[in-house]
Amino acid sequence: MTEETQTYSFYVLLCHDGSFYGGYSPDVHARVAAHNAGKGAKYTKSRLPVQLLYHHEFTDQHDALSAEWHFKHQSRAKKEAFLRAHGVAWN
Repeated sequence: MTEETQTYSFYVLLCHDGSFYGGYSPDVHARVAAHNAGKGAKYTKSRLPVQLLYHHEFTDQHDALSAEWHFKHQSRAKKEAFLRAHGVAWN
């Protein structure tokens, strides 16, 4: 019997208004569904629908939260550069 390792995802959404939203969740796909149902963050509720652009899984919760914090505290230009560096296109 193998023990499944818990993972934690840092994710980036593209909001309907063109803005980015960075978040964290142990279940990224359920969290995106919650955002699109209007049950996500206050920020995304008025910017629906949202689209998952990027996510990265971590085995350490702190690392996922740190990635989220760093993304949220960057300028728009740096967020765009981060996404491009990870092969993400959104236009």
